[in-house]
Amino acid sequence: MTLILVGYMGSGKSSVAKKLAKILNYDVIDFDVYIETKLNMTINDIFKTKGEVFFRKQESLYLKDVIKKENTIVALGGGTPCYGNNLKMIKEAERSKTIYLKASINNLAERLFYEKSTRPLISHLDTQDQLLEFIGKHVFERSPFYEQSDVIILTDSLSVDQVTESILLKLF
Repeated sequence: MTLILVGYMGSGKSSVAKKLAKILNYDVIDFDVYIETKLNMTINDIFKTKGEVFFRKQESLYLKDVIKKENTIVALGGGTPCYGNNLKMIKEAERSKTIYLKASINNLAERLFYEKSTRPLISHLDTQDQLLEFIGKHVFERSPFYEQSDVIILTDSLSVDQVTESILLKLF
């Protein structure tokens, strides 16, 4: 089986993917790192030099590769399921389950405020209020995509271990 983690940036997809992979003895793919490796550029550099449209096209191309892998946990980028026909590809992937790590806007803003410089979509925001407004708008736009997941886990006030346990209880 392939487990595909979706959710907004900062929701814990990468951390939970690593923990789940260790427990299940699965491979783990952090999709942003996968893209960086394939293009030999950081996500920040891709956005700066080639733009978001280029990034989203590459994202769709590489998504086809990673969702076919078995015994793998894939932590997608926050926007991956929301562009092009990516969600359709994800939903049609054989022997896969999609898991939405759902965090509140306030929780996401708290997690992301000090990571802004490493996140190209929010690096230009200066205040907590700007970040809250940006995340609120994005989550509103992206929720209809995320909500189509097979499993939804509310992550507020849960540790990585607790989120992982919740996923395992819902899957097995």
